[in-house]
Amino acid sequence: MSRHLERYDWVPGRDVDTARWPFTVPAVAQLVRDGGFEVPPGITFLVGENGSGKSTLIEAFAVAYPRRGAESTSKLRVTGPNPSDEDSPLHWHLRARTHRLAAPGGFFLRAETMHEYLAQIDRSPADLRAWGGERVQARSHGESFIAILRHRFADRGVYFLDEPESALSFQSSLALLMVLDALRQEGSQAIVATHSPLIAALPGATTYELGDWGMRRVEWDDLDVVANWRDFLTAPGRWLRHVVDATGD
Repeated sequence: MSRHLERYDWVPGRDVDTARWPFTVPAVAQLVRDGGFEVPPGITFLVGENGSGKSTLIEAFAVAYPRRGAESTSKLRVTGPNPSDEDSPLHWHLRARTHRLAAPGGFFLRAETMHEYLAQIDRSPADLRAWGGERVQARSHGESFIAILRHRFADRGVYFLDEPESALSFQSSLALLMVLDALRQEGSQAIVATHSPLIAALPGATTYELGDWGMRRVEWDDLDVVANWRDFLTAPGRWLRHVVDATGD
């Protein structure tokens, strides 16, 4: 089976107003026009500037995905930070289409709510035992993320990650790539919203760039963020002179 999660269908409710946010975001408007979003096998990246709709889409995808699969047990389930009151209403109008033998494992990693999630783990004796008896918040933020990668990305299923690079160093970002590659090889899927050209460089992944045009499938070399970082690292002065006072006066 190449895909557990096959597609999100656009199934609008009576109360939907596509003239209001988030349906006015070009990437979301395209999903509406297309009648949904076909989910590729393996790893899928959503890349774009702030406000392009990456987090809006991935939060809706994670919430709309069935919390348990066909072979669900108490140990294998889609888990992670819960939906937020600030989430968009998009998920109410999406229906996930899954394979009848979809694996039930998975995780929703949302950087902005991870602190609260880690605190919940530390307060629960059962969860604490599952994490090796060490309080996860006794570690640095980045170390906690790595602990999550090691302990919670082990089951076959569908994973949703919203800007995981926010807590990761260069080396830790490489560790995330190793985890994503292992997930893919073991038959899992992941949808990742990211600003990081390093994370989006995973070979064999499917990449969508979001912007004023909506969503378009692109190769890594053609991403705007890759071109911008290359240009900056080649000649940072060309960029910095527009944003800082080089004289220090």
